Amino acid sequence: MRDASVTPGMDAFVGRLDPEMYVVTAAAGGERAGCLVGFASQCSLDPLRFVVWLSRANRTFRVAGRADRLAVHTLTREQHALAALFGGRTGDDGIDKFAGLRRTARPDGAVVLDDAPAWFVGRVVGRADGGDHVGFVLDPVDSGGRDGRDDRGDRDSRGGTPLLRLSDTLDITPGHPAG
Repeated sequence: MRDASVTPGMDAFVGRLDPEMYVVTAAAGGERAGCLVGFASQCSLDPLRFVVWLSRANRTFRVAGRADRLAVHTLTREQHALAALFGGRTGDDGIDKFAGLRRTARPDGAVVLDDAPAWFVGRVVGRADGGDHVGFVLDPVDSGGRDGRDDRGDRDSRGGTPLLRLSDTLDITPGHPAG
């Protein structure tokens, strides 16, 4: 639990943020896992790097800790059910989040969700302790995705349907204990 008296102005700052949400998947030692992530960003231009922050309380964190590569996926607002699966369920309860999903198990060990509008696979090149989350710094080694059209053929101003954001997922109760 955060001590609000330490940073009283932070709620005014953080409360205005509405970041994109991602599904991060990991595979290692015959296990696969995935979770919904709201803390992620490009963190370097040269070399290009991206960091995803995984909760220590999350099963995906434990699998990712043994993985060489992680896959990071964008979702659209229309994929709320997929976000709820990866954000509101836990593999710790014996749930196979990947059952019935179109996915590709890659030779490098990464698991890519085929219906993601965009994805990349990153080699883990570093980790940063952030408290209850750990940042996995990724060196992108491959990427792909769909052509940016939704099922109706609509496009937004960036060439695709609107991305899923934090505000679209506030109804999802996290599938792991609150640290």
